[in-house]
Amino acid sequence: MTVQFNHTIVGCEDNRVSAEYFAELLGLEVGKEWGPFIPVALEHGVALDFANVPPHVEEIQPQHYAFLVSDEVFDRALGKIRERGQDYWADPQQQVKNDYNTNDGGRGFYFLDPSGHYMELITVPYGGWPENTA
Repeated sequence: MTVQFNHTIVGCEDNRVSAEYFAELLGLEVGKEWGPFIPVALEHGVALDFANVPPHVEEIQPQHYAFLVSDEVFDRALGKIRERGQDYWADPQQQVKNDYNTNDGGRGFYFLDPSGHYMELITVPYGGWPENTA
């Protein structure tokens, strides 16, 4: 039996705002709302299902989501973050503000989505590309 990652639920204050923010930033499409979920499809059949947290939840527990993206997507997303005047960081500790890193021979940065989740975009996987791939 094979195992593939299929989807995850991203808890939000406003699922429409969060889904549209994410999709617009990365050049993706917002899917059709299904029950409490607004999906944004990624490659390989994976989806982020944005859902409002239940009313009894007083505070969203921030999660970390990292995305391996092309240089083109990285440049476009970083440009949009800068245009919005949104803070971003080269490191997960948020010490190097409004800069990106060049770890593993690629580029990466961290930013917060509208619900405070820790988002990361990288152009090369951690540890670099395996031999004979890129």
